[in-house]
Amino acid sequence: MGRLTRTEMQGLNRAKVLAAARDEFAERGFRDAKIDSIAERAGLTRGGVYSNFPGKRALYFAVLADLAERAPEPPHPEPDRTAREALGALARAWVARLPLATDEQHGAARLSMDLMPEIIAEERTRQPFAQLMKLDAILLGLALERLRPSGTPPGRRVRVAEAVLTTLHGASQMAAAAPGFIEPFDVISVCEHLAGLDLGDGWAPPHVPWIPQARPADEPWSPPRAVDAVRGEPARLTGDGVVAILGLHRLEAVEEAVRAAPPGTQVTAVLVTGDPDELGPLARLAVADLCGCLWQAFPPSAWPRLQLVFDDSGALAAAAGVPAVSDATEVAIRIEAGRIVARADGRGACHAAASAGQPQTSPEGHRR
Repeated sequence: MGRLTRTEMQGLNRAKVLAAARDEFAERGFRDAKIDSIAERAGLTRGGVYSNFPGKRALYFAVLADLAERAPEPPHPEPDRTAREALGALARAWVARLPLATDEQHGAARLSMDLMPEIIAEERTRQPFAQLMKLDAILLGLALERLRPSGTPPGRRVRVAEAVLTTLHGASQMAAAAPGFIEPFDVISVCEHLAGLDLGDGWAPPHVPWIPQARPADEPWSPPRAVDAVRGEPARLTGDGVVAILGLHRLEAVEEAVRAAPPGTQVTAVLVTGDPDELGPLARLAVADLCGCLWQAFPPSAWPRLQLVFDDSGALAAAAGVPAVSDATEVAIRIEAGRIVARADGRGACHAAASAGQPQTSPEGHRR
C-alpha cells in the first residue's frame, strides 16, 4: 500500500477524532468530556484535535451531524399515504430516537442531551438555529402540501409543520430533562391530529416596492458537484432554475423563491456561513435530523421540490459570483441554458430572481 497523501491523512485523522469524540461524549457527556482524553483515544496530540476542530462545541456538533447523516436510509413508504398517516410515521421515527428512562445516564441514546443547552448558550448559535428550524418547517410544510387530496384547494401548510416540529422538539427536551415522563404514543397521536388543524395559513408575497429588482445578466454557470441534502443524492445544478445563496440568518427567504417561481421551476438553496467549522455542522445536523424522518414518513413523490446544498468551502457561491459570504448573505440567480441570466442581492433577492420576467403584483393586487 502506497503512502497516503496529505489530504488522505487529514481525512483519516479527522475520522479518528470524530470516532474518539463520539465515545468520549457518550461516556462522559458533553460537559465532562475532555479534549485531552479525545486526543488520547484518537492516538493524536491535543494540537492534532484542534487542527481539525476549533473547539469542543464545534466537535460536538460535528459528531452529531456525522451520526445523523450516516443513518441508514429506510425503505420508502407507500405512495398513497395521507397527511395524517405521514405525520404519524414522522413522529414515530422521531420518538424512536429518544432516550428511555432505563437507558444509562450517558451512552449512545443520550448523546444529544446537551445539544439544546449548547445552542441556547450564545446568540451566535441561537439565531442560526432559529432559521434552521424555519427551514425545516418549510421543508415539512411543502411535503404536506404535496399530500393534499385531489380536488381540494391549495393551501400553505408551513404553520402546521411548525406546530409539529414544536411538539417533537418539546418531546426531545422532556425526554432528556424528565426521563419516563413522555408517553411516545401520545406524541404520535398529537402529531396525527395536527394534520387536520386549520391555522388560517397563507402566503403573502413581499411588497414589491421594498424588494430589489433582478438585474439582467449574461454570465457562465459552471457549478462544482454537490449533494442535495434533502434526497441524499447528487444535486441537479446545471438545468434551468433558481439558485439562492443564503447565509444562516436568511434561510427562511428560500420560501420566497419557492412561492414566486413558476410551477415546475427547480429551486436550489445553497447554505453558506461565516463560521463553517461550528455552524456548518449545526446546519447539517438540523437538516439531517428532519430529512431522516421525512424519508421514513413521506413517499418520494411528496418530497419537497427544493434542493439544499451545503457550501462550507464557498466554491458554489463563488461560481454564482459571490466570492465572500457571511451569515447575512442573500443572493439569488436565475439559470437558463447553462447561463446566469438574472441576479439579485439583499433582502428580497430570492423573490426578485424567481419572479424575474413575470408580471409583478403590487400590494394593492394590480399587475405591474
